[in-house]
Amino acid sequence: MREAVSLATLDGLEGLSIGNLAAALDMSKSGIYAHFGSKQDLQLATVDEAGRIFQAEVIEPALAATPGLGQLVALCDAFFDHLERRTFPGGCFFAGAVLEMGSRPGPVKEQLAAFQNELSALIHQFIVTALEQHELPADEEPDALTFELNGLILAANSNFVLRQDPAALNMARNVVRRRLGITTTTRLRHQRTAPTRGPKRNRAKGPDPTAAIATVPQNTPRTHTT
Repeated sequence: MREAVSLATLDGLEGLSIGNLAAALDMSKSGIYAHFGSKQDLQLATVDEAGRIFQAEVIEPALAATPGLGQLVALCDAFFDHLERRTFPGGCFFAGAVLEMGSRPGPVKEQLAAFQNELSALIHQFIVTALEQHELPADEEPDALTFELNGLILAANSNFVLRQDPAALNMARNVVRRRLGITTTTRLRHQRTAPTRGPKRNRAKGPDPTAAIATVPQNTPRTHTT
């Protein structure tokens, strides 16, 4: 499944087939058919696997950070880091898949939309916590900031895929910090002693970042300092 996700970042979900996956894995088509009865089944399983990887590489590091501003920065940094590690040759799986499948009604589009909605909800919750802890200006609009941060990480992905230059990701890290009002004198605790993990995810439904929100303690002392 990891190979399927990797291929999809290059050829798209529509370009992913049982035949080219079999060739990439040096397997017979019948061996792949034993796992997937149709191309759509393969696409759905690929989205699910991409979500599992994103959960491990981006969501869990964010959940392990100090609630509030620390989690916002940790999530963005983890996203940029997973691009820089070249987890997949075509950059962020979801950035490409949403554009490709957004105009194609059906279960694959619905699964991708659910992932995007859940990720936005998680970012929104981090922002609300930061506001409650007085780490952001009181007049900050959570919906607007969620939209901005989503846009920043997508722009970073596009620039990095086109240029293959880590400088694009360094710029994105700096832009995120500037937008959140973080200066060189701002202290952020990125990691807690014990990472917090969400409940075990149902693989049939894809990643569930919003379910993990409930596991983040909301009574953490407010210790933002500059």
